[in-house]
Amino acid sequence: MNYLSQYIDQLKAFEFLGNSGWDYLLTILVFVGAIIILKIFQVVILRKLKKLAEKTETEADDLLIEIFSNVRPPFYFLFALFLALRFLNYSDFANKLLFVILVAIVVLEVIRAIEQVIDFYTKKYIEDEEKDNVEKQQAKSMMRIVRTFTVAAMWLIAILVILSNLGINVTSLVASLGIGGIAIALAVQNILSDMFSSFSIFVDKPFKVGDTIVVGTDSGTVERIGLKSTRIRTIRGEELVVSNKELTTVRIQNLKKMKQRQDKFVLSVTYETPKEKLIKIPEIIEKIIKNIKGAEFKRCYLMEFADSSVNYEVVYVVEPPDFAKFVAVKHELNMEILKVFEKENIDLAYPTQTIFMKK
Repeated sequence: MNYLSQYIDQLKAFEFLGNSGWDYLLTILVFVGAIIILKIFQVVILRKLKKLAEKTETEADDLLIEIFSNVRPPFYFLFALFLALRFLNYSDFANKLLFVILVAIVVLEVIRAIEQVIDFYTKKYIEDEEKDNVEKQQAKSMMRIVRTFTVAAMWLIAILVILSNLGINVTSLVASLGIGGIAIALAVQNILSDMFSSFSIFVDKPFKVGDTIVVGTDSGTVERIGLKSTRIRTIRGEELVVSNKELTTVRIQNLKKMKQRQDKFVLSVTYETPKEKLIKIPEIIEKIIKNIKGAEFKRCYLMEFADSSVNYEVVYVVEPPDFAKFVAVKHELNMEILKVFEKENIDLAYPTQTIFMKK
């Protein structure tokens, strides 16, 4: 015991660069001890926690353990070194330099953790919903952009923290960045507006690739949703390019979400049609529609006595609602009306004027 006390006294008496030998010994012991404790945490404790997490139904704990498991050795080394060097006296510059390096490593690990979280939820989002290859690529592109902006913001904050700890006044720098950011935002406000609208479309999903939509007087199938614009293939065949900002400010009809398509039209017959035929017309129309496959009769009634015709309103439903099926049903319905009306001697009306002269 006396020998140990003498050895400790000798270490305390020895000095090098303003620190005793005892200080150096404590530094080494703390460094080695911290490395051992952190290694035990990474290898033993995390492994047991991982096994426990695999038994739970939630996936958040699996992600958290995976993030800690992927922390790289430089972080543990620098963290242990930072703790150990607390027992030594050294220059403020060396202290700040070590702190800056530690902050940079911590920020790098935080950024990697954020990237893992984004990648995890991107993969989960893509796997949970049924998507084609185009939608999967769009989701990946959107998440890459989110990750890029997040990483850039994290590095900007980290650089400001590092500069501040180095004694640099960052207030003026922040003000300059703010003014520059406003100037850039004003210069590219249309592009930024379209980009944010693209995110809105991606998150809210008013339509997706493959949907048939109506925008104002134009209609067509969505072929691609980009960052700035959306491309629509119209019924006539040309490509219509619409800015995403416009698509988030106008009313859009998504025909793909229809479960059935309803059609309404006016059927006009002449005033010369006998009364018994006029009464019979709703029954004739109902029978025609019920005999057409995919069509469902709703109503047919005498709507009005117009100037040159007696008008009936006809309403029917087509299922499934795709346009090709609807056109085929409408064609068959019109042809059957012509055939039956000709057989029943019912004349369709057209704009005419009859003048009766009295002698």
